[in-house]
Amino acid sequence: MNKRIVHDALILTAFTLVLGFILALVHDVTAKPIEKANLAAAQKAYQEVFEDADSFEAYDFDADEADKIVSDAGYKDTIDDVQTALDSSKKAIGYVITVTAKDGSQGSITFSVGIQNDGTVNGYSITDISETPGLGMKAKEADFYKQFQGKNVEKFSVVKSTPSSDDEIEAITGSTITSKAMANGCNAALVYFQDKLQGGAN
Repeated sequence: MNKRIVHDALILTAFTLVLGFILALVHDVTAKPIEKANLAAAQKAYQEVFEDADSFEAYDFDADEADKIVSDAGYKDTIDDVQTALDSSKKAIGYVITVTAKDGSQGSITFSVGIQNDGTVNGYSITDISETPGLGMKAKEADFYKQFQGKNVEKFSVVKSTPSSDDEIEAITGSTITSKAMANGCNAALVYFQDKLQGGAN
């Protein structure tokens, strides 16, 4: 009986070791391509919101401090990454702030916001979204996202009628929640910019 238990235990151990080895091997094989794809997606998003930039350089930011700044301003969103947008002479011309909006209708929405040194918002580029097709997914369409482009405002607000000022964003029909999530995410990026980066000070 004891020999059978030992035998079974050895087989189980060997099986576990082999399975662990296979999983580690699969992880090593897939990790680099996934990381490369994520980096390419991020770089594409940076360029979309800062076409004038020649390159981007990671800004050394404190994530906990950034989230506290955003939270103190009344937003649930998180700042995930900050990049300095550089021209051909390596001069900072603005920033790309990647934010995760926590209050989408179907979950979180991650996107990058381009902001020039004077506070003008170039726009945003979504990298992760799971909103409802035909409704919240319209946040990726030009009719909606163009409302944020070229705006120099303190913050955005969402309205259900035609906007009467630059800081007003007309909601996507039937998807006010997603519209507010996008506006709040942009506002979170603006709050961090205004608190830590205004005027290109780094």
